[in-house]
Amino acid sequence: MANRTVKGANTIKGTNPQFLIEKIIRSRIYESRYWKEECFALTAELLVDKALQLKYIGGTTAAHVKPTPFLCLLCKMLQIQPEKDIVIEFIKQDEFKYVRCLGAMYLRLTGNSVECYKYLEELLADFRRVKTMNKMGAFETSHIDEFIDSLLIEDRVCEVILPRLQRRAVLEEQGLLKVRWSALEQDLEEMDKEEEAQRMVIYFRKLI
Repeated sequence: MANRTVKGANTIKGTNPQFLIEKIIRSRIYESRYWKEECFALTAELLVDKALQLKYIGGTTAAHVKPTPFLCLLCKMLQIQPEKDIVIEFIKQDEFKYVRCLGAMYLRLTGNSVECYKYLEELLADFRRVKTMNKMGAFETSHIDEFIDSLLIEDRVCEVILPRLQRRAVLEEQGLLKVRWSALEQDLEEMDKEEEAQRMVIYFRKLI
C-alpha cells in the first residue's frame, strides 16, 4: 500500500520509522492533498526533486491539523529510508537551504547521538534566513542556525517529538566527540592570544 514503510526497512529507535511521527499527525499526512498528489510512488531520486521545491519549514497548521509539504516529505523519507549518503548530501550541500533543513531533521530523527552532533553542529554557522509557518498558518522569519539549535535542544520540532540525545559531555568523555568551542569562545580565545602577544611586545620593548 502507498502508506506502508518500504519492505526491508530498518527499525528506528526500535519501531517502524514512520511511527516516529504521532498517529494523529501521520493520519492527517496520509489524507492530505500534497501527500496523495505529490508523494505517491516517490523514490529517493524523485524525492530530491520535490525537496528542491520546498519554500518554507513547518509542521502542521490550523485546527484541522493540516500538514505542510515539509512534514509530508519528512514522513516520505521515513517511509522509503533513503541511503545515508543521500541524507548527508542533503545536509552538506549549501545551495538549497530547505533541503538542508529537511535532511537535518531526518537525521535528527533517525541518526544516533554522535551523528547528530557531528553533522548538525556544523550548521550552527549557517545564519541564512528561512521562512517558517506557525500553527496558525502564518509565515515567520527565522534562521537556519536557530532551526538547527532547536533540533539539538528541543523536545519537539514541527510537531514531531524528537528522540532523546545523549549529553554531549558524556560523549566527549567517552572520546566519541571532540570538545566543541562556540564561536564566542573562539573569539575570546583569539582576543586572549592577541592581548598576550601585545603584552610580550611591550615587555621586550622595555628591556631594550
